[in-house]
Amino acid sequence: MSLTRRDFARTSAVAGAGVALVGSVGALASAPGALASHDTESAGEEREAARPPHPTVGYGPLVPDPAGILALPAGFTYRTLTHTGKTRLESGEYTPSDHDGTAAFDGPRGTTLLVNNHEIDGPRDEAEHPVPLAEGLVYDPGAPGGCTVVEVRPDGSVAEWVGIAGTANNCAGGSTPWGTWLTCEENSDRAGENGMTKDHGYVFEVDPADRRANRDPKPLKFFGRYDHEAVVIDPKRGHAYLTEDADEPNGLFFRWTPPKDFRHGPGRFRTLADDAGVLQAPKCYDSGGRFVDDFSRATRTGTVYGVDWVDVPDRDARTLSVREQFGDGEITRGRKLEGMWWGDGGAYFVSSYAREESPGRHDGQVWFYDPRRRTVTLKVLLGVNPDPSRDGAFDGPDNITVSPYGGLVIAEDGDGVQHLFGATDSGRTYPIARNDLNIGTEQEPEFSEFTGVTFSPDGKTLYANIQEPGIMLAITGPWKRQKRG
Repeated sequence: MSLTRRDFARTSAVAGAGVALVGSVGALASAPGALASHDTESAGEEREAARPPHPTVGYGPLVPDPAGILALPAGFTYRTLTHTGKTRLESGEYTPSDHDGTAAFDGPRGTTLLVNNHEIDGPRDEAEHPVPLAEGLVYDPGAPGGCTVVEVRPDGSVAEWVGIAGTANNCAGGSTPWGTWLTCEENSDRAGENGMTKDHGYVFEVDPADRRANRDPKPLKFFGRYDHEAVVIDPKRGHAYLTEDADEPNGLFFRWTPPKDFRHGPGRFRTLADDAGVLQAPKCYDSGGRFVDDFSRATRTGTVYGVDWVDVPDRDARTLSVREQFGDGEITRGRKLEGMWWGDGGAYFVSSYAREESPGRHDGQVWFYDPRRRTVTLKVLLGVNPDPSRDGAFDGPDNITVSPYGGLVIAEDGDGVQHLFGATDSGRTYPIARNDLNIGTEQEPEFSEFTGVTFSPDGKTLYANIQEPGIMLAITGPWKRQKRG
């Protein structure tokens, strides 16, 4: 049933739009310990005037790493699990490069299994450390990307093997309630382009615990062909929600509804036809019933939009990309729609930034889609960072996860200094880690983005990647429940 503009205007008058936040994550500040501005107009000023870190929030200041890799609060430690060009797979090749989306699963005999995307683009023969073309696990021999599975054993030893190969730009992806990983191609090259021998822009399922289930990879074409970023599954209703990292025009947030009577489970997606279910894009309305063309229109945290869903005409984009199939006034777009995580009964999703290509400007938004209310609420809003090279200001949220200790943990992919940072339920932010690995020069330092932020199933270890050169890290320490502050 559609949520009409009149319905939303009536219900929002009761529920309140743009007022107190709902859910477990509130407005997010850009500087540690500060509360966010409620609009982008004053966010830059508040960066400069932010209060010192709140004494009850976070874990204290970051301590520089003598090894020059990862700064952490006192009492925390890290270990390197995989490192491109240094660690090796079971088959003997070096760990592939460009670590990205990651999820952790309970494995057999007390192990933890991590599925790690490798966001490698371009022709395969130009990649220094592509994902090896393991027999039976290859979709397209011309593509350099894929996934590896990393097994962390109780004795601390680590093994790594190929989960899928021959895919391209495997980006954020997402885990399923039945213990598998959905890896997303942020690449919609056709066969014959950039060395590809097959069409790309699809989602594939990888089972970390059953290597046989990954043989003969099948693209899940019913999710659409476009520049996929991330995906989550609603464990109650069965819907999938997906993000598209694209512009010209800006990308889309999608919902896929499974066929009637379809039952989810390991390998079940393989049984579906390419056109199974319904793929839709959102059409949002504000509390006055007015159409909203772009998520960047929201300038205050707590903004709530009603959501209607519009069918995608041609999900395989045979002649025109999916996002170009909609005209002005038909759907709501967003710039760099990135990481997602399911939590609190809905889908958190990120818009990393917006500039001149969008109606509004910001350095990061996190939205929450509530399937019960059919609304999106702006939880996080970062004003444009005036000085990305200065440590302490946060911008460019990308991969995210819901923390077992409350709030969110966010991987930064902005300009300048890069962090993992947290946000409490009340909206106070705090640093967790800083990338100290300079891949530039002393005169012009450069720090790669963090990716793949996820907790171990028992909540004791936070895993994260430094994308370039490609390092997977395990962070442990005195984790604690974060007070609202």
